Amino acid sequence: QVQLVESGGGLVQPGGSLRLSCADSGSIFSINAMGWYRQAPGKERELVARISSGGRTNYVDSVKGRFTISRDNAKNMVSLSLQMNSLKPEDTAVYYCNTSPPMNYWGKGTLVTVSS
Repeated sequence: QVQLVESGGGLVQPGGSLRLSCADSGSIFSINAMGWYRQAPGKERELVARISSGGRTNYVDSVKGRFTISRDNAKNMVSLSLQMNSLKPEDTAVYYCNTSPPMNYWGKGTLVTVSS
């Protein structure tokens, strides 16, 4: 059974950094492209960063040069990270990890708030 658990969110000032992590207790991430998504208040969920099974990365224009997605393929668990630098108030959202394209199942996400 897939279980996605996101962590690492919090309150940060503009210009600050956070590192998000996601653990997958199953084997979904090891064979699929993975992504970080976010949903801001009143907006639709969007894919902000993607990494293929081969390690190729893609980013939405608004986070290019500031966010870095990475994955760690361990024997029994795959983890996904998102290093976020130079954070802006418009980055405030709940962040989720999932495959890309996403499964129907979503974790609870982790809230990132960028505010002074």
